[in-house]
Parts: sequence; structure tokens; C-alpha cells
Amino acid sequence: MNPPKHILPVIVLAQFCCTSLWFATNGVIGELATNFGLATNLLGNLTSAVQFGFISGTLAFAMLTITDRFSPSKVFFIAALIGAACNAATLWPGNTLFTLMIFRYGTGFFLAGIYPVGMKIAADYFDKGLGKSLGFLVGALVLGTAFPHALKGFDTMVSWQHVIITTSLLAVLGGLLLFALVPNGPYRKSSQNVDLKAFFKVFQDRKFRAAAFGYFGHMWELYTFWAFVPVMLVTYAKTHKATIAISFWSFMTIALGGLACVLGGYVSQKLGTKKTARNALFLSGCCCLLCPFVCMVPNTYFFLLFLCSWGMVVIADSPLFSTLVAKNANPQLKGTALTIVNCIGFAITIISIQLISTLHTTGLGNWAFMILAVGPVLGLLALRSKQE
Repeated sequence: MNPPKHILPVIVLAQFCCTSLWFATNGVIGELATNFGLATNLLGNLTSAVQFGFISGTLAFAMLTITDRFSPSKVFFIAALIGAACNAATLWPGNTLFTLMIFRYGTGFFLAGIYPVGMKIAADYFDKGLGKSLGFLVGALVLGTAFPHALKGFDTMVSWQHVIITTSLLAVLGGLLLFALVPNGPYRKSSQNVDLKAFFKVFQDRKFRAAAFGYFGHMWELYTFWAFVPVMLVTYAKTHKATIAISFWSFMTIALGGLACVLGGYVSQKLGTKKTARNALFLSGCCCLLCPFVCMVPNTYFFLLFLCSWGMVVIADSPLFSTLVAKNANPQLKGTALTIVNCIGFAITIISIQLISTLHTTGLGNWAFMILAVGPVLGLLALRSKQE
């Protein structure tokens, strides 16, 4: 049975609107530091606060099997409203570093009711062609992540307050759209009871473990790369005395990954989901190793082309890993399985972000990015089986 034609576009649009909360402060980090009189090294702290909030949220959602016991659309809607409120609290004039981190933590916590829940809703509607559907869905996440950089690109017209207000309003709109237009899917199998053992139960399947560990390797690299894209651009511009529109190229580098997710979904229908994921993971690992050398080349166009290419391959495998996780999970715990894998994956991002932030600022510079290759290498080892 084919779902109504409006279902996927609505899920994709809602996901884009709501995930714009994720990096809302990253696009305006300099203005936040100036406005509240804080140190300019806010990037690592605020990004990690969101990630830690997301980890806490996914852990709570998973342990209580929220998305398998309650209507996913209602969970998505409530999470979108509260997440938007936490994001808007960034505007409070009395903010300090502590309160900003608390509000970003809250935003991340309720993003746990948006990103993995959106994938769960898609899995409830699309049995065949799930990889292609999740390609569109994760593509929306990527565009949502890049959107604050796009807003900030209009420096003369858009203040940092407008970026925060716009992303909060978009999240409310996305939650309303999904709640109003996307009921429970035909493949949804409800779980009636809290299952505190679910966190461990889902890893009993070997194929599920392989998919999950591949995803963990991918996550070691992904969000650290996204967080440091503006830093790479600024560093290159200063080193080579180049003129680069930082916000615009930050947006382009991240946003092109959305196109890669969609293309990866179509390619996977011919090459297979696991093989396509492996190829993307290999290419992104190569980019990690090449990064310091490319940054030495005094050719701005070559550097920007490399960065945009990395932005595509670093995320192209994400919907494919989610597809493998969903396909190999217990149907009654599918939502919980997706949430658990997200929880662990994002816990890994905090370690990666803090490690690279420390190494980058204490002498290693661009050489620190080579350490990101550890994730793809371990992920490829987990996926070494030739079975789909």
C-alpha cells in the first residue's frame, strides 16, 4: 500500500523547520559572544551543550520507549514547541555562559523528540524504498542545520536576534504541520509497556550491531566537521590572505550534504544500502587525512571545492545507516532502536568535538582534523561483512 503523496513532503518540511534549531547559535556565535560579554571560544561549549542535551533526551526517550508507546506525531509536535521555546530563551538579556548552555541543552534534549522521531514516522509509512525516503529526510536535517548560516549571510539585514526568532518560529510551524497532516503510519507497531531492558535488547542482533557501529564511526566525524567548517574557512582566509564569504560558504558546505543524502538514497537502490554507505564512509575518511595538506594549497577555489566535496560525502551515508538500523531492529522497538543509536552516536560527537577543539587551539591546527579519520576506519571495520 502506497502512502498518500503528501506524507513524505510534509515530514521532510517539518524536519527541515525543526532541525534549524540545532545550529541556530553557531551561525551567530561571534555576535553572541560580543552581546553577552563572553569569550569568543563559545563554539565548542554551546555545540557540546546541544549534543549533551540530545544525548540525555534520546536516553530518556529510549529507556521509556516513548516513541513506541505514544503517537510519534504528537511526540514530535510537543518536542518542537518546547525546543522552540528553549531556543528563543537565548534572547534573554540576562544570559550568562551558564544560562546559554542550559538553554542550548534544553534545545538539544527536545531535538531528541524531533530527529529520530521523524525517522520513525518515515519508517512507519515506507517499508520498501526506506533508504530513498530517509535520504530526503536526512537531507532536510542537513538543510535545517545549514539554514542559520544562510540567514547570517545577509549580514546587513539580519541580526543575530532575527536568526534566533526565525528558527524558533520555523520549529513551531514544522511541529504544527506534522501534527495536523501526518497521522500514525500503517507499519507502526505499538509497544504498550515501558521496557527498561530495550536499551540492551536491540544490540542482540549481529546485523543490527554492525549497522550501529558503522553509524558510530560516521558520527565521530560528522558533527565535528560541521561545527568546524566556519573555523576552517576563517583559518584558511587568514593564512592565505584570501577573501571568503564565511557564512555563505559555511552554508554551501553543509547544505550540499542534503543533496548528497538524496543522491545516496537513489544510488543505494542499485548498489545496495551497505555498499553505498561503505563507499561514502571511505571517501569521507580520505578527506579527513587530506585536509591539512589541502589547507596548505594557496588556491581558494580548490580549497572551497574540497570543502564542499567533503560536506557531501560526510553525510551521504547517514540515512543509509539509519535504514540498516531500522531494517534490522525488532519491529516493536524500531523507534526505540533508532533513538538508542542516535543517543550513543551523539555521545561520541561530544568527545570528538571537545578533542578536536582542544588540539586545534593548542598547536596542532589543521593537523587535528586527521584524527577524525579514526571514525570512518572503525566504521568500515564494523561493515566488513559482504552481506547486505
